[in-house]
Amino acid sequence: MIRLVNVTLRYPNNVVALRNVSLEIKKQEFVILKGHTGCGKSSLLRLLYRDVVATEGSVYVFHRDLGRMSPRDIPYLRRRIGVVFQDFLLIPTKTAYQNVSYALEARGASLREIRTLTPEVLEMVGLADKLNCLPEELSGGEQQRVCLARALVNKPDLLLADEPTGNLDAATSREIMKLIASINRKGTTVIVATHDPEVFDHFGHRVVELEEGVLVRDVRR
Repeated sequence: MIRLVNVTLRYPNNVVALRNVSLEIKKQEFVILKGHTGCGKSSLLRLLYRDVVATEGSVYVFHRDLGRMSPRDIPYLRRRIGVVFQDFLLIPTKTAYQNVSYALEARGASLREIRTLTPEVLEMVGLADKLNCLPEELSGGEQQRVCLARALVNKPDLLLADEPTGNLDAATSREIMKLIASINRKGTTVIVATHDPEVFDHFGHRVVELEEGVLVRDVRR
């Protein structure tokens, strides 16, 4: 599903985020991308949903070479990828229902599909009774569940979660990770970037560790 071949990523300010990284991830794997802040975890995820392009090497997702991908094809790639951000990035003036349904509207889903899928996915993440709440009326854990629902509503083949527990207490973090693990068991490939020991000690089938942009460890368990 994913293949990186000798990938180096250098930003315009000459900061090197990744150095000669080669990596393969198979369909339905649950991978923990481990490393301290600034080690290149987020940059690697950005490569996978084509937010940035490798300076050197090749990145393949769904058998497509992202470096050669036409800009008009990027939205179609992203429809198959769900992304969960640490900072939630919810629209503050929209309810939980509207934040999730917006992802369907953006791809041109029918009103019938929106009315069916939105409450269905919010129920899946345990927010059936919070449909009409604004983000400010939700706890941090509930906001992250809305983000997860938004990422899942288009039924992605790949879920990328960037520090999904970074702003949450330990108990809530475990609940979010259990939810992500259950999504993986249903067939979605999952990559979680984290520096949280609780996460990489107890979740994921494989741990990939980055240190200063270099892949230093890849362990299946």
